[in-house]
Amino acid sequence: MNNFEFQNPTKLIFGKGQIGTLANEIPANSRVLMLYGGGSIKKNGIYDQVKEALKGFTHFEFGGIPANPEYEVLMKALAVIKAEKIDYMLAVGGGSVIDGVKFLASAALYNGDTPWDILKNKIRTFEGLPFGTVLTLPATGSEMNSGSVITRAETKEKLGMGGPGLFPKFSILDPEVIKSIPKRQIANGVVDAFNHVLEQYITYPVNANLQDRISESILQTLVEVGPVVYEDPTNYEAGANFMWSCTMALNGLIQKGVPTDWAVHAMGHELTALYGIDHARTLAIIGPNHYQYNFEKKKEKLAQYGERVWGLTGTLEEKAKAAIDKTVDFFHSMEVKTNLSAYTDSFDGTAQEIKERFIKRNWVGIGEHKDITPDDVEKIVELSY
Repeated sequence: MNNFEFQNPTKLIFGKGQIGTLANEIPANSRVLMLYGGGSIKKNGIYDQVKEALKGFTHFEFGGIPANPEYEVLMKALAVIKAEKIDYMLAVGGGSVIDGVKFLASAALYNGDTPWDILKNKIRTFEGLPFGTVLTLPATGSEMNSGSVITRAETKEKLGMGGPGLFPKFSILDPEVIKSIPKRQIANGVVDAFNHVLEQYITYPVNANLQDRISESILQTLVEVGPVVYEDPTNYEAGANFMWSCTMALNGLIQKGVPTDWAVHAMGHELTALYGIDHARTLAIIGPNHYQYNFEKKKEKLAQYGERVWGLTGTLEEKAKAAIDKTVDFFHSMEVKTNLSAYTDSFDGTAQEIKERFIKRNWVGIGEHKDITPDDVEKIVELSY
C-alpha cells in the first residue's frame, strides 16, 4: 500500500426529513445564495422545503445551472454573488449544480485576470466561499469531495478543478428525493458511480486489501440495488443504499494508498464537450474499450474484479476478459448504450480531434502509469465508435 493522507471535512446529514435541518448548519446572519438547476425542485417539493428552512436568512436565488455546468451561466451567478455581497452558498441539485457552486466558491475569491484561468491553468483552491449542499440526484459524489468539472460551450471544453478549499461544509442526503428522478438520470447515477469506483480500482495490485474490498462492496451494492431503483424509484431502502454508494464511490476514501487511473474520465469529458453526451454515458462508451486496449497492464485487477464482484471462474485471462463483458452487460441492463455511434452520426474524425486536444494541452501521459499517450487515446476512442 502506498503512503497517503486523508481528511474529509464535509458533514453528512443522511435520511428522511433532513432538509429542514439545514438552517442549523448555516452561520447566523449569513447572506445566502441558493443555486439550482432547471427547476425540477419546484415540482417535487424540495424547493418549498429549502425555502422554508431559509426563512430566517437574507437569501437570494439563482436558477438555471445546466447539466454540465456552463461557464457563461456561472459567470452570471458570480455577478450576483458580488452585487449582493453573498457570503454563503447553498447548492440544491445534483453533481452539476454542486460542481458549479464549487467553481463559484473559487471564483468569488480569485484575484487573477479571468476565472477561466482556474480551470485552464489547474489552479488549486485553498480557500473558497463557504457552501453547503442539498443533494437531489445521486451520481457524482460531488457532495462529499472537493473536485469540480466545468464546461465552456464557446470553446467546446470541459475541464476540472479542485483543492482543499472546495469541500462542502455540509451535505444533506435525503433518499426520498429519488422517487421523483427520471429513469434516465437514475441509470446515469448508477453507471457514473460504478465507473468512479473502477477508475480507482482497475489499475494494478499494491496489497491495499481493505481499499479493494470497500471498492468491491460498492460495486456489488450498485449491481444489487441499481436495477431495483431503476424499476421502482419509490423503493426507499434500495434508494438509500444507492445514494450512499454514490457518495462513497468518490469521497476520497477508496483512492487512498492505491494508484488511480482517470483516463476514462479524461477521454469521456471530451465526448461531452463535443457532443453533449451525458457524462455517465461517455464513461460507459470509453471504459470497456480502455480496459481492453490496456488489458495486459490491468488484467490482474480485472480478474480480481471478475472473481469477487461477478463470481467468475477460470484462468486469470479468462476472468479478466469476461469481467469486461460483464461490465458492458450491466450497463446495457440499465439501458445505457456503450458505443459512440449510438449517440451521434458525426463521429468520424472524433478520435483524431481528441488526440490533438490532448497534444495541445500537453497531456502526454495519463492513466495510472502516466504512459497513455495521445496516440493511445486516439486508438481507444476509435475502438469506442
